[in-house]
Amino acid sequence: MSGTDRYVSPLSERYASREMQYIFSPDMKFRTWRKLWIALAETEKELGLPITDEQIEELKAHADDINYDVAKAREKECRHDVMSHVYAYGVQCPKAKGIIHLGATSCYVGDNTDIIVMNEALKLVKKKLLNVIAELAKFADQYKNQPTLAFTHFQPAQPTTVGKRATLWMQEFLMDLQDLEYVQSTLKLLGSKGTTGTQASFLELFDGDQKTIDKIDPMIAEKMGFESCYPVSGQTYSRKVDTRVLNVLAGIAASATKFSNDIRLLQHLKEVEEPFEKGQIGSSAMAYKRNPMRSERIASLSRYVITDALNPAITSATQWFERTLDDSANKRLSIPEGFLAIDGILDLCMNVVDGLVVYPKVIYKHMMAELPFMATENIMMDAVKAGGDRQELHERIRELSMIAGKHVKEEGRDNDLLDLILEDPMFHLSKEDLDKTMDPAKYTGRAAVQVDAFLADVVRPVLEANREALGMTAEINV
Repeated sequence: MSGTDRYVSPLSERYASREMQYIFSPDMKFRTWRKLWIALAETEKELGLPITDEQIEELKAHADDINYDVAKAREKECRHDVMSHVYAYGVQCPKAKGIIHLGATSCYVGDNTDIIVMNEALKLVKKKLLNVIAELAKFADQYKNQPTLAFTHFQPAQPTTVGKRATLWMQEFLMDLQDLEYVQSTLKLLGSKGTTGTQASFLELFDGDQKTIDKIDPMIAEKMGFESCYPVSGQTYSRKVDTRVLNVLAGIAASATKFSNDIRLLQHLKEVEEPFEKGQIGSSAMAYKRNPMRSERIASLSRYVITDALNPAITSATQWFERTLDDSANKRLSIPEGFLAIDGILDLCMNVVDGLVVYPKVIYKHMMAELPFMATENIMMDAVKAGGDRQELHERIRELSMIAGKHVKEEGRDNDLLDLILEDPMFHLSKEDLDKTMDPAKYTGRAAVQVDAFLADVVRPVLEANREALGMTAEINV
């Protein structure tokens, strides 16, 4: 078959990287199962059960060469994925066959693997998030002195700079990074606690030796690269863990949406554009169009991730007592697809920021169309210095502003407020005086200084602490 006769997730075909896809692949899962079975057998041997070095070595020798054909055939008979793989491992390891999965329940491999996989996926998300922040830092530094109209309510407001605006995007991504690091730091393994979390099977295996049983979970955690296991559980780790993880992804998605929406609006204004490749087609009908397709895709995928965070929250809320199985099918979809989608989103963000095009002349044109209105306070003060009355000047400049506004909105003319002021004898100002007032840099406040301080005090220490993660580039498939 060609593969065109069945549904294939676009997250795999179009958006997510190979690296993230592997983390959630069957191969990653089943290799991790075998690592967990080895860790359990080693722990039980070290704590005194009659397990030999020869059995452990046999398990290690076949840790990676999984006999999938045997496991699949067995699963058709027993309808149980864990026991199918226990059987397949035993076929390869006849000497260790009897001690594989000893004392454990299915959640020992299933749930511990879920935590391990999410931890690996969070590492990749963190790496890409750091690279988005690093690219935004370069952009902010480059354009920290470029005046631009700021907007409140999408109405022209007091000017800022292009670089300062980028710090607003960056700050939200840094908040997401903090959330990610915190949640990742709290991840623990389930350990091996049995069918209802009581470790009853180990009471049998170790003849009721409580102190020895207390050592099992810490030893398994250490062997698998974790600091500890959750101190109590039912059959599964608490599904609230999944909720916390996907909330982190939803937070990143919200920040990415804010960023992408701003780029889409700026591209409409022709002030800033996302990358547009030489052969790219913006519209099938309108050849001249340069649509912000990548930013739109960021917003589209982010919407999916934000709503996907509801899945583990509802699952967590509806688990009965020590466990129910209504989590399983949902987890198979919501967790991997949330990560695959955020992976694609961050690749898009890296690509867009790395190739942003700024058009200073268009920015200046838009600025000068609005600046006369914003400069009225300065103009009025200059007129007072030239001998005018502050109250009279305030009223007169208000009247002239209304006239200029009418010319712009009702007659489609350019903003002629400066001409009206120049012609009015009340102001005693020359064209040179007004031209000095029209320098956009006068109205950006401390924007450039804030960018420098933010980069120096907040961003660069984070990037320096994670410098080994930097230097990534993103390849966009479509």
